[in-house]
Amino acid sequence: MRVDILSKEYPPAIYGGAGVHVAELVRALRSRGDVDVRVRCFGDERDEEGTTGYPDSPQLAGANAALATLGVDVAIAADCEGADLVHSHTWYANFAGHLASLLTGAPHIVSAHSLEPLRPWKAEQLGGGYRVSSWAEKTAYEAAAAVIAVSHGMREDILAAYPSIDPEAVHVVHNGIDSQDWRPDHSDAGKDIARSYGMDVDRPSLVFVGRITRQKGLPYFLRAAKALPPEVQLVLCAGAPDTPEIKAEVEALIDDLRREREGVIWIAEHLPRNKVIAIESNATAFVCPSIYEPLGIVNLEAMACEAPVVATRTGGIPEVVVDGETGWLVDIDQVADGTGTPVDPDAFVADLAATLTEATSDPERARRMGVAGRERAVNEFSWSTIGDRTMDVYRSVLER
Repeated sequence: MRVDILSKEYPPAIYGGAGVHVAELVRALRSRGDVDVRVRCFGDERDEEGTTGYPDSPQLAGANAALATLGVDVAIAADCEGADLVHSHTWYANFAGHLASLLTGAPHIVSAHSLEPLRPWKAEQLGGGYRVSSWAEKTAYEAAAAVIAVSHGMREDILAAYPSIDPEAVHVVHNGIDSQDWRPDHSDAGKDIARSYGMDVDRPSLVFVGRITRQKGLPYFLRAAKALPPEVQLVLCAGAPDTPEIKAEVEALIDDLRREREGVIWIAEHLPRNKVIAIESNATAFVCPSIYEPLGIVNLEAMACEAPVVATRTGGIPEVVVDGETGWLVDIDQVADGTGTPVDPDAFVADLAATLTEATSDPERARRMGVAGRERAVNEFSWSTIGDRTMDVYRSVLER
């Protein structure tokens, strides 16, 4: 069986959970030995057998980013001849999969990591390109032979956003974690890495890791931090802002916090894995204040590092974080317009602050939850299991 996996992100160009998913899935599938996996990704040529990079078309230089994306999709689709099936990830590559399926007759499988209808704030970033990305995603999803959702919550969102899709065609295969790559580092060297960024490993701390984008909910966390005990540190591994507006908002909130309290550490650059592991391993708790999160691979990474998680009870997060066992879930009542905005933002911020205070008030309880979190990550979310379940979807599509 030959499978062409299509993705915008692929090592070394990874900036989000979807890219991590693709890289790990490819590794898991290739390790099986019974499937020929060809990767077709955006960007420069890769020095990896069976992997091809596709740069932006020079003819579309300066065009809207959504149009430049479709230009890459056309180039990718032209090279999929001979595949038994094509498997695309995120809207960026979905249209390449759709075109390849039309051209070759190979079935197209879509993995849903997020949905354009549930990210309307992207209009701030793409302008009219958001309408293009939404059209590309809708077209690909409704024509796909199968859709893989990364959580049951995501499956419900898919069927609500695209009601014409046959529910039988939507399968759930969770994101995974490599528990050997992601494991706690409580060594002196790990502590030194954390200290090098200004973190006091002997004080309670809350760590956030993620892009500065509306869906990650960072501004709510920063507002909640005002009510935290003064000894609690904030370590914000946060970069790649979607827009100048949200960057300015986050900068203002951080400046405001720094005027009121010490121990507010902002690391804007993308850190290598070993440094993220060191920081998370020395955290009292990891914070995921997302208002939209199909699963939240960052939570799995933190759990694998024995960091308990404080997260919003939304999307697929409750399928990862077990409230009272591996962390704390914060309830949120959300506006039903696709934005995920809290109905009462002040109430959400207050509830988040109260939960964060509880999480940092008993370090020993937090430590026990962190140990339980790693056990859950190892037992329930291994990539070998995710690879097996993905292969089951492939076979079911080809048998049909």
